[in-house]
Amino acid sequence: MENSNIAGKYLTQVNTWWSQLHYSSLQKRGLAIVATLVVLISALFVARGSSQEVVAAPIPLEIESVVEQTLMVDVAGAVVSPGVYSLPLNARVFEAIKAAGGLKKGADASDVNQARILKDGEQIYIYPTSQSSSFTGSKKTVRKNGPIMINRASVKEFESLDGIGPVLAGRIVAFRKVNGPFVAIEDLMKVPGIGSSTFAKFKEKLRV
Repeated sequence: MENSNIAGKYLTQVNTWWSQLHYSSLQKRGLAIVATLVVLISALFVARGSSQEVVAAPIPLEIESVVEQTLMVDVAGAVVSPGVYSLPLNARVFEAIKAAGGLKKGADASDVNQARILKDGEQIYIYPTSQSSSFTGSKKTVRKNGPIMINRASVKEFESLDGIGPVLAGRIVAFRKVNGPFVAIEDLMKVPGIGSSTFAKFKEKLRV
């Protein structure tokens, strides 16, 4: 009841003020339109702000599941527990050897760069000392067992491969010195004279 009296009082005051304006009817009509637009726009902003306050939901925090990236390597030869191991991305050769239980007594890791970063799917082969290159009198015995490590193999070791003679073996070593280490065993086909058919004869015996 009190609210109705207050509203009526304000309406009376507005009507009195409106009738006392010294404007023509056309000017009053324009003023009324402008006033109405102002009220509507104000009401729209108020309503919009209120709805945003009510409807607005908390911003979801996207929690990214951090899955440690891994790689798989095959550790073979003179290690305590040969096998395939999962290691963190950018792990190094010495970590793969450690995962395989370490070197066996008499292992020869002199031709293995243990600081090298591993690649997924590669094999680390550790030769026993008995299979390492040795001298019998003045003649060098070439390692016959296990894969050929193409980034460390000598000319004589390459000669032991089917289809590779002294000329091609020397060409491989020279290519490696000029162009740097091979990234994959397939890079041997970049050496002039080694085609796909020749490569197929010995590719299973190669490791990077």
